[in-house]
Amino acid sequence: MINKLSSFLSVIVLLAFAGCASTPETAPAPVSAPAPAPAPAPAARPAPPPPPPPAAAKPEKVTTASTVHFDFDRYVIRPDARGMLDDTVGKLRNVNLEVVIAVGHADRIGSDAYNMKLSVRRADSVKAYLVSKGIAASRVYTEGKGERQQVKECKGAKVSKSLIACLEPNRRVELEAVGTAMK
Repeated sequence: MINKLSSFLSVIVLLAFAGCASTPETAPAPVSAPAPAPAPAPAARPAPPPPPPPAAAKPEKVTTASTVHFDFDRYVIRPDARGMLDDTVGKLRNVNLEVVIAVGHADRIGSDAYNMKLSVRRADSVKAYLVSKGIAASRVYTEGKGERQQVKECKGAKVSKSLIACLEPNRRVELEAVGTAMK
């Protein structure tokens, strides 16, 4: 009987040990952290940071164009063209000027060589006027095209007042100014 009891106890002990190994241990219940103490009432709030400085002005490309017309066989700037050139100079006052290009043209009356020289003289007279108004001479470039770029065709080969009047749009200096302005 003692043998049976001891065998019985041995089985119980083995089962107890076996049960311990297969039964997971339960984790202890978490201990809650104490509630934080209330923050003291803030003193005066610090001043907000100053706003960022305004963005620097950005340069903006400026291009202006105009056309000056001339009397037949002349390169002197007409009074009506002076006003137009003065307006152009006024537009360029606050511009960092890169270049002004003055391209002279002539009508078809006369020889090619004569018209080429006349178109250069017209461009040079516009340059001289712009320089007299304060535009730097080093910024103004001139070129003559002669009669190669007609903008108006007129019939007739005989030189007459009506033909001369009809060809007036061809006697011109095309002016283009390019620069940058602060926006």
